[in-house]
Amino acid sequence: MSNEAVLHANVGVSGHDAHHDEHHGHHHETFISKYVFSMDHKMIAKQFLITGMVWAVLGGLMSVLFRLQLGYPDSTFPWLEDILGKWAKGGRISAEAYYALVTTHGTVLVFFVLTAGLSGTFSNFLIPLQIGARDMASPLMNMLSYWFFFIASIVMLSSVFIETGPFSGGWTAYPPLSALGDASPGSKTGMDLWLTAMALFVVSQLLAGLNYIATILNMRTKGMSMTRLPLTIWALFFTAVLGVLSFPVLFSGFILLIFDRNFGTSFYLSDIFLSTTNTALPNEGGSAILYQHLFWFLGHPEVYIILLPAMGMASEVLSTNARKPIFGYMAMVGSMFAIAVLAFLVWAHHMFVTGLNPFLGSIFVLLTLLIAVPSAIKVFNWLTTLWRGNIRFTPAMMFAIGFVSLFISGGLTGIWLGNSALDIHLHDTYFVIAHFHIVMGVASMFGMFAGVYHWYPKMYGTYMNNTLAYIHFWITLIGAYLIFWPMHYEGLAGMPRRYYDYGVWESFKQFVELNRFISTVVIIVFAAQFFFLFNFFYSIFKGRKVTTTNPWGSNTLEWTTPIKPGHGNWTGEIPEVHRWAYDYGKDGQDFIPQTVPVGDNETQH
Repeated sequence: MSNEAVLHANVGVSGHDAHHDEHHGHHHETFISKYVFSMDHKMIAKQFLITGMVWAVLGGLMSVLFRLQLGYPDSTFPWLEDILGKWAKGGRISAEAYYALVTTHGTVLVFFVLTAGLSGTFSNFLIPLQIGARDMASPLMNMLSYWFFFIASIVMLSSVFIETGPFSGGWTAYPPLSALGDASPGSKTGMDLWLTAMALFVVSQLLAGLNYIATILNMRTKGMSMTRLPLTIWALFFTAVLGVLSFPVLFSGFILLIFDRNFGTSFYLSDIFLSTTNTALPNEGGSAILYQHLFWFLGHPEVYIILLPAMGMASEVLSTNARKPIFGYMAMVGSMFAIAVLAFLVWAHHMFVTGLNPFLGSIFVLLTLLIAVPSAIKVFNWLTTLWRGNIRFTPAMMFAIGFVSLFISGGLTGIWLGNSALDIHLHDTYFVIAHFHIVMGVASMFGMFAGVYHWYPKMYGTYMNNTLAYIHFWITLIGAYLIFWPMHYEGLAGMPRRYYDYGVWESFKQFVELNRFISTVVIIVFAAQFFFLFNFFYSIFKGRKVTTTNPWGSNTLEWTTPIKPGHGNWTGEIPEVHRWAYDYGKDGQDFIPQTVPVGDNETQH
């Protein structure tokens, strides 16, 4: 803990005075130490959030560009050449640029937005505030985790500007395409930069994850037993554990790939003939499938690294705004634990078509379908929390309900894909795209939006504009369904993913109109995100000021801090906890915060 935090704690300066002192230089905080190399978990959370938002805009823009090609394959857009230069000669995106866009879009959305942006923001922001700690276990490690992420972002972004272009072998980076520099222009320097960025990203995630786990296990305030933790903290805890156990496996996969690319090893390469140079490569004995095992051993836990924080925040927002205790608290914790365990046992369901032994496949089918059980428990508990609640439809609540809707509808198609016999037909078609975009991509974004709208008053001391928030919600929800629902039908018809132009197939010409429709909706939904961006940045400076410490009538500890908490969070003593986080609508009271002692007439949780 920094000296400044100790000072705040001992002297008991009010938030306003602390702010006043900083301006008069008593703490010698410069712009650099406060905003750039900050060790305050709240500032680091905002750094993660805003960096994630920049990447979300870039990744979303990439999807708009490649959807232009898919929706209007015969049209030319002269302005594209102005922006992209040689990548869009004559106003049509080249095939090489198309694959690079798809690859970079997938990589940055999955890792930089939904992993670093979501976990990095809310783990940092909420863990110390909700467990009653002054800061993270190691503020220095916390700062480093952000800066490793930032450097990874710079390296990834720089790959877009090199002459041969960014990596274009798909976000999964399967060898041999990714292991051979001569395989395509998109496998040259762009791939080396991609690998470097991803390695830096893994370091960032490990530094962060270890910090989160240590903080939750060791730094809870007096009375905050594990069973009194808000579900947000449980979710972030399991997320961190998943990351710490699975990211090193991906890292090792990348290291071997770097060796194959640059040092003549054969971990993934065997019996390859290069048509570009008419030569047979000397590599033998490697297995491209080995890489898939290493990649998906992270890849499946990654789905839950992305989903769990959204689940935790949805639980918190739903309970707070339904004015009811969360239904089945221990079942919720147990189901998150089950999801965390099963996430490690299902990776080969991404590999049913790789020649996997069918008997082994059947075991992975069973384990994959088992994950539906804890997921269903969570869904029923959310719906039961809403049932007959006294619901307040705040923007955060709308997004939390939207999250539940998307999680159900997107999750159901996972039961199809988890079945190996069906997956052989559906694998690598638009059905897969539809499934994981709804259940993981859009649903998690909704969890993230719910979190931003809900905790924004605590982050910035102002409110976001509700009207803009509702417009943002409705366009995004309806748009998400209009984009990804029709893709299921294309996938059932066998339409493969990652193709540049479907016009050459007689069988897919029936989807010309549908593809155009999807692309049009993509543009509208992308544009709607600017309602959110404007609302977010405008409200920091011009939003309605928060005048009460607990605007939502919430029970958790972060609402016991000053309106704009200084470094150290609480002035004076850290409050003691006497009850669980979900005493809403109990004993004739609307809400009873965790700090209120349990009376004689109440049952203790």
